[in-house]
Amino acid sequence: MTRHLLSNGVTLNATDAGSGTPVVFIHGVMMSGRFFDHQVSFFSRGYRVIVPDLRGHGQSEKLLYGHTVANYARDLKELFDGLHVERPVLVGWSMGSMVMYEYLKQFGQDDVAGIVIVDQPPSDFAWDGYEFGVLTVQALGEMVEALQMDQHAVAEAFAGLMLHEETPTTKAWMVEEITRVPPAVATTILVNQTFQDYRPFFAEVHIPTLVLFGRDNKLTPPEAGEYITNHIAGAKLQIFEHSSHVPFIEEAEAFNEAVKAFVDSVR
Repeated sequence: MTRHLLSNGVTLNATDAGSGTPVVFIHGVMMSGRFFDHQVSFFSRGYRVIVPDLRGHGQSEKLLYGHTVANYARDLKELFDGLHVERPVLVGWSMGSMVMYEYLKQFGQDDVAGIVIVDQPPSDFAWDGYEFGVLTVQALGEMVEALQMDQHAVAEAFAGLMLHEETPTTKAWMVEEITRVPPAVATTILVNQTFQDYRPFFAEVHIPTLVLFGRDNKLTPPEAGEYITNHIAGAKLQIFEHSSHVPFIEEAEAFNEAVKAFVDSVR
């Protein structure tokens, strides 16, 4: 990984490996680019793979401001401009999907070859009449307090939910990555991303779309993937039967082949 000073003055850590069609993997809230190690080794053999740590996450600069989903998308644009990334395929996991939507909303869709949505419903908030929201105002408040008072315990619980079959080694490095994020940053971006709602935006998406969900619904129900494919024109859905929130880790080979086939179909 290398450090990139953006024109907005922010330093992001990012992997930029291989050559060819750019495939960009965008991680979730409180996570990091390390979660995509299996994708870097696979895609760098025939594509250009780019994996940033978002502002305040992973090994990127720990600024205490600018932590909104929309601003993360602007950081991404600055990174692409600096690295001369053209017509990428964007792969957004969890909150990374929201960053991807914001990128499309702010900078348009014509310069993006396609998008891959990984295990993220259109919103995480429990809106009236919305079936996929897991966070109420009370639950969000409790999570914010827990992050402030015992971040490690939250990280342990979160890592366990992300895995279909928990292993001590995998869980340990996940907890390490989650706790790299300062609690002030973690709570700020958690609140901001929770209140995002991209249901109205789905009707505007007109580029090729692949939707990938784990069958295990500890965190996100696969039915949300069906909802997305029913509301984005032409979207295709694939379910990974032995994964929870991280199919790119638990079923890395099948995940990589699915994304590769999609990239090859749009480049």
